[in-house]
Amino acid sequence: MKPDQIVARLAEKLPQAITEVFLDDAHPRVHTTPEHWRELATLLYEDEALAFDWIGCLTAVDYVADNELAVVYELRSTTHEHWFCIKVICPREGKPQVPTVSDLWPGANWHEREAYDMMGITFTDHPDFRRILLPEDWVGFPLRKDYEFPREYHGIPNTYEMNWKQRADYPN
Repeated sequence: MKPDQIVARLAEKLPQAITEVFLDDAHPRVHTTPEHWRELATLLYEDEALAFDWIGCLTAVDYVADNELAVVYELRSTTHEHWFCIKVICPREGKPQVPTVSDLWPGANWHEREAYDMMGITFTDHPDFRRILLPEDWVGFPLRKDYEFPREYHGIPNTYEMNWKQRADYPN
Protein backbone atom coordinates (compact mmCIF):
# COMPACT_ATOMS: atom_id res chain seq x y z
CA MET A 1 0.00 0.00 0.00
CA LYS A 2 1.03 3.56 -0.59
CA PRO A 3 0.90 6.06 2.29
CA ASP A 4 -2.37 7.62 1.11
CA GLN A 5 -4.00 4.16 1.04
CA ILE A 6 -2.73 3.42 4.55
CA VAL A 7 -4.15 6.73 5.81
CA ALA A 8 -7.47 6.01 4.08
CA ARG A 9 -7.65 2.61 5.78
CA LEU A 10 -6.85 4.11 9.18
CA ALA A 11 -9.38 6.92 8.68
CA GLU A 12 -12.02 4.37 7.68
CA LYS A 13 -11.48 2.21 10.78
CA LEU A 14 -10.42 4.74 13.46
CA PRO A 15 -11.04 8.33 12.31
CA GLN A 16 -11.00 9.64 15.89
CA ALA A 17 -7.43 8.36 16.38
CA ILE A 18 -5.83 10.54 13.72
CA THR A 19 -5.07 14.11 14.77
CA GLU A 20 -2.90 15.15 11.80
CA VAL A 21 -1.89 13.71 8.43
CA PHE A 22 1.37 14.46 6.60
CA LEU A 23 1.25 12.71 3.22
CA ASP A 24 3.28 15.22 1.22
CA ASP A 25 6.07 15.36 3.75
CA ALA A 26 9.43 13.67 3.07
CA HIS A 27 8.41 11.34 5.90
CA PRO A 28 4.70 10.46 5.35
CA ARG A 29 2.96 9.88 8.67
CA VAL A 30 -0.02 10.42 10.90
CA HIS A 31 -0.10 11.83 14.39
CA THR A 32 -2.18 10.46 17.23
CA THR A 33 -2.60 10.85 20.98
CA PRO A 34 -1.58 8.52 23.81
CA GLU A 35 -5.28 7.88 24.46
CA HIS A 36 -5.78 6.48 20.96
CA TRP A 37 -2.36 4.90 20.41
CA ARG A 38 -3.08 1.42 21.74
CA GLU A 39 -6.22 0.99 19.62
CA LEU A 40 -4.44 2.35 16.54
CA ALA A 41 -1.39 0.13 17.12
CA THR A 42 -3.61 -2.95 17.42
CA LEU A 43 -5.30 -2.06 14.13
CA LEU A 44 -1.94 -1.53 12.41
CA TYR A 45 -0.78 -4.92 13.63
CA GLU A 46 -3.92 -7.06 13.26
CA ASP A 47 -5.65 -5.66 10.16
CA GLU A 48 -4.78 -8.02 7.28
CA ALA A 49 -4.69 -5.19 4.74
CA LEU A 50 -2.09 -3.35 6.84
CA ALA A 51 -0.26 -6.20 8.64
CA PHE A 52 2.51 -4.12 10.20
CA ASP A 53 4.37 -7.00 11.78
CA TRP A 54 7.78 -5.40 12.36
CA ILE A 55 8.95 -2.26 14.14
CA GLY A 56 11.96 -0.78 12.41
CA CYS A 57 12.55 2.04 14.86
CA LEU A 58 11.11 3.65 17.95
CA THR A 59 12.54 6.96 19.08
CA ALA A 60 11.48 10.09 20.93
CA VAL A 61 11.68 13.76 20.00
CA ASP A 62 11.54 16.87 22.19
CA TYR A 63 9.54 19.71 20.66
CA VAL A 64 10.34 22.13 23.45
CA ALA A 65 8.94 25.15 21.55
CA ASP A 66 5.55 23.40 21.32
CA ASN A 67 5.82 21.99 24.86
CA GLU A 68 5.39 18.47 23.45
CA LEU A 69 7.23 15.18 23.21
CA ALA A 70 6.68 12.65 20.46
CA VAL A 71 7.27 8.94 20.24
CA VAL A 72 8.03 8.04 16.63
CA TYR A 73 7.25 4.54 15.37
CA GLU A 74 8.59 3.30 12.02
CA LEU A 75 6.54 0.26 11.09
CA ARG A 76 6.93 -2.26 8.28
CA SER A 77 4.77 -4.97 6.83
CA THR A 78 6.95 -7.84 5.70
CA THR A 79 3.85 -9.37 4.07
CA HIS A 80 2.90 -6.34 1.95
CA GLU A 81 6.34 -4.68 1.79
CA HIS A 82 5.16 -1.27 2.92
CA TRP A 83 6.44 1.14 5.56
CA PHE A 84 4.64 3.83 7.53
CA CYS A 85 5.31 6.20 10.42
CA ILE A 86 3.15 7.09 13.40
CA LYS A 87 3.94 9.88 15.87
CA VAL A 88 2.30 9.79 19.26
CA ILE A 89 2.28 13.36 20.56
CA CYS A 90 2.12 13.87 24.32
CA PRO A 91 2.49 16.85 26.63
CA ARG A 92 6.04 17.57 27.73
CA GLU A 93 5.10 18.71 31.24
CA GLY A 94 4.15 16.44 34.11
CA LYS A 95 4.62 12.74 33.52
CA PRO A 96 4.21 11.99 29.80
CA GLN A 97 2.73 8.53 29.28
CA VAL A 98 2.18 6.35 26.22
CA PRO A 99 0.80 2.79 26.28
CA THR A 100 3.37 0.09 25.57
CA VAL A 101 3.32 -1.84 22.30
CA SER A 102 6.03 -4.29 23.33
CA ASP A 103 3.48 -7.12 23.32
CA LEU A 104 2.65 -6.42 19.65
CA TRP A 105 6.18 -5.66 18.51
CA PRO A 106 8.72 -7.23 20.92
CA GLY A 107 11.46 -5.06 19.43
CA ALA A 108 9.80 -2.08 21.12
CA ASN A 109 10.69 -3.40 24.58
CA TRP A 110 14.20 -2.00 24.97
CA HIS A 111 13.47 1.05 22.83
CA GLU A 112 10.62 2.08 25.12
CA ARG A 113 12.96 1.77 28.09
CA GLU A 114 15.55 3.89 26.27
CA ALA A 115 12.91 6.54 25.45
CA TYR A 116 12.15 6.69 29.16
CA ASP A 117 15.81 6.95 30.16
CA MET A 118 16.64 9.68 27.68
CA MET A 119 13.35 11.63 27.42
CA GLY A 120 11.23 10.71 30.45
CA ILE A 121 8.29 9.13 28.62
CA THR A 122 6.64 6.39 30.68
CA PHE A 123 5.23 3.40 28.79
CA THR A 124 2.23 2.14 30.72
CA ASP A 125 1.75 -1.61 31.13
CA HIS A 126 5.32 -2.33 30.00
CA PRO A 127 6.32 -5.84 31.21
CA ASP A 128 9.81 -4.82 32.48
CA PHE A 129 9.82 -1.07 32.89
CA ARG A 130 13.16 -0.13 34.41
CA ARG A 131 16.13 1.92 33.30
CA ILE A 132 18.26 0.42 30.55
CA LEU A 133 21.06 2.97 29.97
CA LEU A 134 21.33 5.05 33.14
CA PRO A 135 21.67 4.09 36.80
CA GLU A 136 18.43 3.88 38.80
CA ASP A 137 19.28 7.00 40.81
CA TRP A 138 19.99 9.23 37.79
CA VAL A 139 18.14 12.54 37.92
CA GLY A 140 16.65 13.98 34.75
CA PHE A 141 16.47 12.97 31.11
CA PRO A 142 19.63 13.79 29.12
CA LEU A 143 18.14 14.17 25.64
CA ARG A 144 15.56 16.77 26.63
CA LYS A 145 16.54 20.12 25.24
CA ASP A 146 16.40 21.83 28.63
CA TYR A 147 18.47 19.19 30.46
CA GLU A 148 21.28 20.51 32.60
CA PHE A 149 24.08 17.99 32.79
CA PRO A 150 25.17 17.43 36.40
CA ARG A 151 28.59 18.70 37.41
CA GLU A 152 29.29 15.32 38.98
CA TYR A 153 27.73 11.94 39.69
CA HIS A 154 28.60 10.27 43.03
CA GLY A 155 31.75 12.38 43.25
CA ILE A 156 32.85 11.64 39.67
CA PRO A 157 33.22 14.91 37.71
CA ASN A 158 31.72 15.07 34.25
CA THR A 159 34.00 15.58 31.28
CA TYR A 160 32.99 19.24 30.97
CA GLU A 161 34.36 19.91 34.42
CA MET A 162 37.62 18.00 34.15
CA ASN A 163 39.90 16.75 31.44
CA TRP A 164 40.93 13.33 32.79
CA LYS A 165 44.23 13.39 30.91
CA GLN A 166 45.29 16.51 32.81
CA ARG A 167 44.96 14.80 36.19
CA ALA A 168 48.24 14.05 37.95
CA ASP A 169 47.18 10.47 38.71
CA TYR A 170 46.02 9.67 35.12
CA PRO A 171 48.10 6.77 33.72
CA ASN A 172 49.99 7.77 30.58
